[in-house]
Amino acid sequence: MKDLLLTIARGLVEDPDAVTVTEDEPAEDGTIVFHLRVAADDMGRVIGKQGRIAKAMRTVMRAAATRQDAKVSVEIDD
Repeated sequence: MKDLLLTIARGLVEDPDAVTVTEDEPAEDGTIVFHLRVAADDMGRVIGKQGRIAKAMRTVMRAAATRQDAKVSVEIDD
């Protein structure tokens, strides 16, 4: 799951080396939270107009998690 998020984010940004993903321990309900960090200049590319790209990334991650019977959440940190 972490690799999928890294691949998506690195394809969107100009500085792919600055992309990092950290993973929290599963919560009580089993939800795993992924924290995505990118360079400050690339933040707009990852979020997109009105958050459309961020929403699409979250949708793809949820779909992939469903195939593995897991729950995920993606947070974009600055």
